[in-house]
Formats: sequence, structure tokens, C-alpha cells
Amino acid sequence: MRLTILGGGGFRVPLVYRALLADEGKGRVTDVVLHDLDASRIAVIERVLAEQAAEFSDPPRVTVTTDLDEALTGADFVFSAIRVGGLPGRAADERLALEEGVLGQETVGAGGIAYGLRTIPVAVDIARRVAERAPDAWVINFTNPAGTVTEAMSRHLGDRVIGICDSPVGLGRRVAAALGVESESVWFDYAGLNHLGWLRAVRVDGRDVLPSLLADDAALASFEEGRLFGGEWLRAIGAVPNEYLHYYYFDRDAVAAAREAPKTRGALVLHQQRDFYARTADTPGSALEAWDATRLARETTYMAENREAAGAGERESCDLESGGYENVALALMRAIAQDERTTLILNVRNRGALPGLDDDAVVEVPCLVDANGARPVACAPLADHQLGLVTTVKAVERAVLEAATTGSRPAALRALATHPLVDSVAVARRLLERYEDHFPQLAYLRATGAR
Repeated sequence: MRLTILGGGGFRVPLVYRALLADEGKGRVTDVVLHDLDASRIAVIERVLAEQAAEFSDPPRVTVTTDLDEALTGADFVFSAIRVGGLPGRAADERLALEEGVLGQETVGAGGIAYGLRTIPVAVDIARRVAERAPDAWVINFTNPAGTVTEAMSRHLGDRVIGICDSPVGLGRRVAAALGVESESVWFDYAGLNHLGWLRAVRVDGRDVLPSLLADDAALASFEEGRLFGGEWLRAIGAVPNEYLHYYYFDRDAVAAAREAPKTRGALVLHQQRDFYARTADTPGSALEAWDATRLARETTYMAENREAAGAGERESCDLESGGYENVALALMRAIAQDERTTLILNVRNRGALPGLDDDAVVEVPCLVDANGARPVACAPLADHQLGLVTTVKAVERAVLEAATTGSRPAALRALATHPLVDSVAVARRLLERYEDHFPQLAYLRATGAR
């Protein structure tokens, strides 16, 4: 089986390859094609993968290319993890937003909108190229903002594009541990959008045990989301939110913490990874050791400002290990390729599963996966406050899609101005102008109307 990774020079590619090395099942991935526009970065990652494979007798063969058509030809699965504008773009997304007093996180708020406006035109072109070069391939999308990008690609690939995220997996694992149950033996009633979902029930033998967790402050204090949101708020909403909802529920606190931090998250990751790629390219020694040290530093500082604002403390050691999106991707590929039926929380077209959203809206819900792909499981309706937030953010996503696919500058402005974390049309207007001035990739918006 042949897997093509777009963004093959990306820092997290070795996590995917490590999962592939551990897979000894029938029909496993035997060929991995790394595609990236940056030949120097892909060369560094190729070194890391070679060291990972050294202990294995029959590792998946790795080839690299900067030619997209070559990378796609013959692919059974295409894993998309691109970053248009690179980490400097992410750092600018965050900095420009914070200078206007609003959140600039790469998938939430103004930063996510700017990132989407840069990324969707590229993702749509990739979807068209996949349809031409590898029409039978399945696309697994991890490119952020994952829900919006998956919806954009689904307009050309239908149900053959599936979005993945590691946040629901991590949440389920932590909640199961706090409850003292095995995560594989329970049903997680999780629903929403990417980075905007809630765990509403945890069913063990048909019985919901989540209320017992919400009533136990000591158990809530044992895992990250419990500390991040606090027992009082979790009991008030009757659910455990995805960690990214901290940006919505504690917006002022999150913005204040980000503005007080020495560096934004994007700037910190940029510094860490720029040092890794430059040092590893020019220095003899173990590329794998350098990568793992950088990975640990990255995971340790994940959402550090939010944890500090909430007094949530340091991350647990189990959350510093891999086992998130790369294992979701592997399970998804095996389920489709080998008809190994499983249930995964994925980003797919709604098709009536989540009331309140149309059939084509990409949602993040439990799905039954087999050789026919991923089918969303019918969900109970969202609570009123959840549905209000989800429909508002989905309208923002749709405005981003309109702007990115038609060049409509008014749609881009509407996306920024109506996002719950951007509190002013004037701020939205200034942000759009500043993003346009900073990113040449947004020049397509200027042609559709005067400022």
C-alpha cells in the first residue's frame, strides 16, 4: 500500500512513520512518498526516518519528491499536512491579531481565518489534482484549520476526504483514565466542529458514567481539561469541552495571557523548529535524537498560556508522548484498506447526523469506518448554547470558503467581523488590511473591491 504525505518535510512526519513501522498487519503501508516544496526540510526529515527504520528488517520504503503530480500518481492514501506560509505565517497571524487585542491562534479566531484564506486555494488545487492523478485514493486531511479545509476539499472529492484531529482522542483517553475505565471499552458521545466540540456522555455497558466524573472534584483535577475549565463550569454545562473551547469560554484571560507571554505559541514553535532544521542539516550526529528533543520541548509548551491563566499546572507525562493523530490516521487507513471495521471521531460531511447543520457541513463526530469509508453516527442534538456557537462558527467557516473560492473580499471581512472572538467590525477591517499587506497569498482578495 502506498501512502503519500503532502508536507513531507513537516516536523511531525516522523510520528506518522513511527506508527507505520509498528504496524505489522496484513496490507500495511509498504511505500511512503514524502512531498514538500522545501527540499532542505524534506532532506532533514528523510534522515530522521532513516534512523527510525534502522532497527527494522522490512521498513516502509521512503522516497522524496518536490513534484506534486509525481507524488500523487499511484497513491492509495494521501495524507495532507501542509502549512501555507510556514511557521513564519503562523507567527504573523498571531502577532497581528494580538496587536489588535484579539486572539490569533492558528485555528481559532482571526488567526484561523487568515490561515484558512491562505490555505484553502492551495487545498482546493490539491483536491483537483488528486481527482485527476489518483481518483481512487483516499485523502486524510490534517491541514489546519482542519474542518474548513476538509469541507473545501470535499466539494471536489466528496466522501473520499476525511479530516482527522488528535484533540478528541486525547480528551477521551484522559477522561477514561480519570474514570478508571479502558477507553477502548466505552462509547464517547462527542459532537461539534473541529476544535469546537463537547464530550457529552461516556457510556459503559450502556450507562452514562460522565455525571459521576463531573461530581468528583478530585477526579476532575486529575486531568488537563478538568483543571483547565474547573469543576464549577463543567457542571454548569454538563459536558467536558475540547481544550480549544478555553479560548471561547475564557477569551479575555486567554488574550491577556498571550499578550503577557514572552513569545506567542507560533513564534516559540518557529524558533524551536528553525533551530532543529538548521542544526540538523549542518551537524553530524543523530537526527532522530535532535528531533525527539525538539518534539518534547514542543509538547511541554503546548497551550502553556491557557494552563497558566487557568492555574492548571504542567502537562502530564502521558500527554507528552505520541499516540494521537498518527494512530488515528493508521486506524483509518487500515479500516478502509482491510475492511477492519472500527469507530473513530472524524471530520466528515454531516449527512444528517448532527441536527441543526446541513448535510454538506463538515462536523466532528463518531463515525463507523470500513471499506466504504467513514459514515457519521446519528447524534443527539446539541444543547442550545452549544448549537448557537457551532452555527455561528460554521457561518464564519462558510464565509471563509466563499472568500477563498470566489475571491470575495466582503466575505473575508464578514468572516472576521462575525467571529465570536473578534468583537468589532472596525477591528475586523483593520485586521483584514494588515493580513493583506503582510501575506502576498491574499492578493486575490484585492481584485474584488476597493478598501
